Amino acid sequence: MLDLHVKQFLIQEAIASSKQSYSPYSGFAVGAALLSKSGEVTRGANIENISFGLSNCAERTAVYTALTSGLSDFKAIAIYSPSAQEHLQPCGACRQVLAEFTHPDFILLLANKNGDFIEKTLQEIFPMSFSSLGNAKSSL
Repeated sequence: MLDLHVKQFLIQEAIASSKQSYSPYSGFAVGAALLSKSGEVTRGANIENISFGLSNCAERTAVYTALTSGLSDFKAIAIYSPSAQEHLQPCGACRQVLAEFTHPDFILLLANKNGDFIEKTLQEIFPMSFSSLGNAKSSL
């Protein structure tokens, strides 16, 4: 369970991260703030490429940055876009990456453009993930 102040802090970090987005093709900036169980926050923003399949979402940017910084035990992520009318949901690729490197009770704070958010678990938004064979994340 996350304290309300921690949730609000993560949303603010995601809002700040969205300003680092490179999204000239879609115009849809996204920011994410990933909280490790040790209390460290790793930020990520979406980075687009003219060859759209080479683009990277904010959530995956945050996860990959955290992993390459030596972090591997995650508690929550906040996701925000200044363009999101509704509470922003991660795409399928991001859901699968979160399933690989987190756990079913991992918390997602899904914000809209006003910074209002709803809280979901990974299990709630992705109940039938593709499981890694041999539990690859145990080696982290």
